[in-house]
Amino acid sequence: MDYRSIITIEPGKRGGRPCIRGMRIAVSDVLGWLAVGMSHAEILADYPELTDEDIRASLAYAADRERRLITAQ
Repeated sequence: MDYRSIITIEPGKRGGRPCIRGMRIAVSDVLGWLAVGMSHAEILADYPELTDEDIRASLAYAADRERRLITAQ
């Protein structure tokens, strides 16, 4: 998945952390919700401004970042 059109980084928003489509919802927020066991449906119910594609983009971003960190070592 090409997450680059969904994940945005703006210096003045959320401390420059990667966010979803310019909103104040950070990738780390989505990953944290998934980590505590929330389902996609639960996240979408609590945050109707998000889409399933936004959640998948967060996962793809995290996986890509992990690959880059491992490769850089």
